[in-house]
Amino acid sequence: MARTLAMFTDVSLCIGCRACQVACKQWNQLAPEEPEWTGTYQNHPHFTDKSYRLVRFFEQTDGQGGLTWHMMSDVCKHCAQAGCLEACPTGAIYRTEYGTVNINQDICNGCRYCVSACPFGVVAYNEDTGTATKCTFCNDRIHNGLGPACAKACPTESIRFGYRDELAAKARKRVEDLKRMGFKDAQLYGEDQNGPVGGLNAFFLLLAKPSLYGLPENPKLPQGNVLVDSLLSIGAAVMVGLGAVVVFRDRGGKGGA
Repeated sequence: MARTLAMFTDVSLCIGCRACQVACKQWNQLAPEEPEWTGTYQNHPHFTDKSYRLVRFFEQTDGQGGLTWHMMSDVCKHCAQAGCLEACPTGAIYRTEYGTVNINQDICNGCRYCVSACPFGVVAYNEDTGTATKCTFCNDRIHNGLGPACAKACPTESIRFGYRDELAAKARKRVEDLKRMGFKDAQLYGEDQNGPVGGLNAFFLLLAKPSLYGLPENPKLPQGNVLVDSLLSIGAAVMVGLGAVVVFRDRGGKGGA
């Protein structure tokens, strides 16, 4: 297997220009959509079948009348333990030799199990094609020695693409530098391969806690709840059965008297 490719997004460098969002649409020939008012500069409120990349805007107050803008270019995380891939019943979702996760449009049957299995709300259903869609890291480009269109278009190098181990080392150093500059809450999200879902192949440097950016603090796969829910269901069934036995026994005793 080839070395794992990854994307590192440093939100401290993001200026919210959305060049990445436009480049993604252009390269992947995604159809235009009606704008949606979200109360901020963000458009749309979430990923769609025609928006694989989304620049998010958030405001943070400091309690003293000050306001801080936070911007983050969000994308499919290509999880090491991908919920979409595990939930796919047809094998349409597969992992490439570079560690990324793609959807074979010719095999997808549109069941949407992957849509509900993604802990980040990335996978979307395309009503026109009847299939699920998401970012592929521009699979055609990386197989021709090119980086994803979004990373190429980023004017501040907030989005970087390359080998995961090299990017992770740069990301850790960047966190140390930011902390020395006074950004005490600077942290990496998804870089730890021993962390939730085995680490993310699209990881982020954040300047505040993940929930501020709309990211789950501890992402979990919904199928991880199956065992617990099954045991609870079995326990509930046993209790109902025991209750029924007690009721019938009491009725039998009264009838005999």
